[in-house]
Amino acid sequence: MKTQANQTRADPAPERSCVDSKPATHNLSGQRLGRKGQETRERIIKTMEKLLDDPDAVPITLSAIAREAGMGMSALYLYFPDIGDLLLAVLRRSADQQGDAFVDCLQVRWPDDQLRERSVAFVRAHFDFWQRHARLMQMRNNFADAGDERLTAYRQETSAPLIALLHQQMWPAAEPPGEGDTESIDCATVLFTGLERVATVLINPNFAANARLEGEDARLTYIVRLARAEARLVEIAIREMRG
Repeated sequence: MKTQANQTRADPAPERSCVDSKPATHNLSGQRLGRKGQETRERIIKTMEKLLDDPDAVPITLSAIAREAGMGMSALYLYFPDIGDLLLAVLRRSADQQGDAFVDCLQVRWPDDQLRERSVAFVRAHFDFWQRHARLMQMRNNFADAGDERLTAYRQETSAPLIALLHQQMWPAAEPPGEGDTESIDCATVLFTGLERVATVLINPNFAANARLEGEDARLTYIVRLARAEARLVEIAIREMRG
């Protein structure tokens, strides 16, 4: 993407999660996946995506996915030994296909006179992604919070590039700070953690009831308010660190 004259592309961020990032080439029996095997694996992933997109769908389990896909459990186990393994595959798919919008917001250095609108655009894109994938992100957090090492590692490794890009936005110029500068990276970490926490609260099915909001209009209005507040904090932090 071309940059304007007063903009500088941020340095490349660390790659996204390396957790099982290579395409599957064999099933769990060690057999190489041919065309039919790849199609079967794809059908399983798409079936889970379909169930996740339906807010009223049955709980997401391997048996529910097998029934929806019209296949036996023994066949499904050849590709995914448990629901956590399948969840990782769906997460990677969603991040690859639709997760770039809020990352792109951070890829180019924000001019000082555009910090407010850039912060708003970034927060809005991040919230939009979480709302589109609400059940998926809830499952990710539930598994990670329950101590699943795969999902914990995935969450940490996918957060690291975004924290690094926020950190780069805080540099006083387009040059990195000297060694030992921990204040801005700590600030970026806290900012991103807060951003994810607010998104987690907003996608909770009981959010409106817990916040005592009556009606869809009230819920949406409150979401907009929280997004603006989050964007304001991002703007203030970047401006302060640059100064």
